[in-house]
Amino acid sequence: MSTTAEASSSAHRTGAALERYYQFHSRIYDATRWSFLFGREEVLLRTARVTNPQRILEVGCGTGRNLPGLRRRFPQAHITGVDLSEQMLAIAAKKVSDDKITLLRRSYSAPVHEDGKPYDLVLFSYALSMFNPGWEQAIDAAWNDLAEGGCIAVVDFSDSYFSWFRNWMGVNHVRMEGHLWPYLGQKFVPLLDERFAAYGGVWNYGIYIGRKQA
Repeated sequence: MSTTAEASSSAHRTGAALERYYQFHSRIYDATRWSFLFGREEVLLRTARVTNPQRILEVGCGTGRNLPGLRRRFPQAHITGVDLSEQMLAIAAKKVSDDKITLLRRSYSAPVHEDGKPYDLVLFSYALSMFNPGWEQAIDAAWNDLAEGGCIAVVDFSDSYFSWFRNWMGVNHVRMEGHLWPYLGQKFVPLLDERFAAYGGVWNYGIYIGRKQA
């Protein structure tokens, strides 16, 4: 089997595993994730300080938790949410109240814009650390989905000094090796690149905002 075929097969297995994972977790996601998915409001606040996008793509939009916040901060924007989980998107659909928000069910290994209108902002909120394999492909896809001068915004798990915690997060499909930030820094011009300690340093999470520049 070729390397490309192996990568595609591995990504397919990962996607299937995540779909099974969220068949249950979609039911409790909004009720439980507030306790450890930190920085989701902060990344939107920081993003609004540096850009005023007219077209927004959120990759891994899940239950649509960020969609109302995006709408409040960018009331004129057209927003597209992409997720692989049918169950999560069903919940997100209940939070969509206008015709300027579109939900798509698909993986994100290639750009999604098809009408010649790239996005001004691509948001990843606790998504990239679960794309294993596929996180590099997703960042590359975001680059291609963005207009020149557009921004990428990421909030996600970063790393932990505790092997037991990294192993536990691995069971939940999350990779915590600090691997996202160097690659983002290679692809985009950094506007914000910071790490924050959670629960006294049990783990660190990061916020990254970068601009596409040829």
